[in-house]
Amino acid sequence: MKYNYQARTKTGELQLGSVEAASREAALNILTGHDLYILSLGVLKEAKLTERFLQFFRRIKKSDLMIFSRQLATLLSAKIPLSSSLRTLYSQTQNINLKETINELVSSIDAGLSLSQSLERHPRVFSEFFVNMVRSAEVTGRIESVMDFLADYLEKEAGLISRVRNAMIYPIVVITLFIVVAGLMITLVLPQIAPIFEDSGVSLPFFTQLLINVGIFSSEWWWAILALLGLFIFLLVDYFRTAEGKIIYDEISIKVPILGNLFKGVIVARFAEATSILIKGGIPITQAIEIASHTIDNAVYKDILHEAAEKVRAGGLISEALEKSGAFPALVYQLVAVGEATGRLEELLSRISAYYTREVDDLVANLVELIQPVLIIVVGVFVGLLFASILLPIYNLAQLF
Repeated sequence: MKYNYQARTKTGELQLGSVEAASREAALNILTGHDLYILSLGVLKEAKLTERFLQFFRRIKKSDLMIFSRQLATLLSAKIPLSSSLRTLYSQTQNINLKETINELVSSIDAGLSLSQSLERHPRVFSEFFVNMVRSAEVTGRIESVMDFLADYLEKEAGLISRVRNAMIYPIVVITLFIVVAGLMITLVLPQIAPIFEDSGVSLPFFTQLLINVGIFSSEWWWAILALLGLFIFLLVDYFRTAEGKIIYDEISIKVPILGNLFKGVIVARFAEATSILIKGGIPITQAIEIASHTIDNAVYKDILHEAAEKVRAGGLISEALEKSGAFPALVYQLVAVGEATGRLEELLSRISAYYTREVDDLVANLVELIQPVLIIVVGVFVGLLFASILLPIYNLAQLF
């Protein structure tokens, strides 16, 4: 949940911003931990439909954020002051929204805030994982190396998401083309030849009669069908963007055959890598699990990891919490148990991430190879039924002469 706040720093400067936390008390703890005196704290209202639509076009891509991280690391390694480095990036950045964000970062830093505090004021751009990695680096004085790592992390994450999306492009294109061609046949061709069959008295197969009725209705009411279909898609997408809808969508996505395993593999790999990195950066285990849960774009697993963090905070083991959730493969909690017993948890988590990253790559490669023959068979069957519904009545008509 996100909260809007108004606060003052030790020097009396007024700060406005938002913070994401599990509860109001957690939000207060985060803000007071930054030496802020809270003036007001309220729940951030969900954006209206039009605002969410505009935010979609205002978003900053991972590729832009990756380039920003890489360039900032390069400038800092050259011993250029942070404020000057950000000003240089401001002049070089092409993305208008990122440019505006960088300008606000410069203003915050000039006002005396640290880089992590400045980043925290832009939760839509910089994730909690990103902010906490920078915060741990500020303690050790290794900001440039952490920014380099974050750039690598974002690049790897973007590459994984890209491979999954690319695997889906081919079937979507083929299915869309088939629907378009079938729609044209049903709405344009069948209504034209239907009167011929009626005048000749030829008995039509059930499937042919069904397609003719659908075609006649579609040719007369196509505008209403398109309007209702567009409205349905719009309302469905808008519902899935709400908190309740997102949970339902995420539950469905991990239960879909084949693709569900792919999504689970991506989630496990991302969680393991993020947790490993945070522990190496000196973040407490419970906090590392909480932060890592925010790197996962799945509401179901976020809740599971939040509960796991609470169990660990109460004195339990991570491996036991993951096992009881029933959402993680046996290999994950078994290796985590080994890591807890040997004191090498971050190393074992890193191995889990590497294993499931390879597994996802293999699964995507296999999907790409299997999709084409399966689609050919499925589309071929439907094309055969479509043409049979047209050719059979024509053959019966020819028998009359």
